[in-house]
Amino acid sequence: MTGDWMFHCYMLRCADGSYYVGHTDNIDQRVAQHQAGWVKGYTFTRRPVDLVWNDRFQTRHDAKAAERQIKGWGRPKKEALIAGDWDRISELAKSKSAQAKP
Repeated sequence: MTGDWMFHCYMLRCADGSYYVGHTDNIDQRVAQHQAGWVKGYTFTRRPVDLVWNDRFQTRHDAKAAERQIKGWGRPKKEALIAGDWDRISELAKSKSAQAKP
């Protein structure tokens, strides 16, 4: 690996206000595919979509792991990620773990 960032994890805001999280090796092409309706599934009936967040990874495995993690988050945590508010993400993670304790 040469240090190039070849894979992306991304989040789209759909026309209905919901969020879609995915991963790809070509972010511009993939967003255009979602926008054009080439991607059958969640975003197809929720267009137009807007790219609201993405990050780059060196491996597909890492991008897919980030996708799985973010898909498990609630809306407030996703919105904190979009805003780049790492303090809020940490706060939400702590409050969720506190709720999970018996």
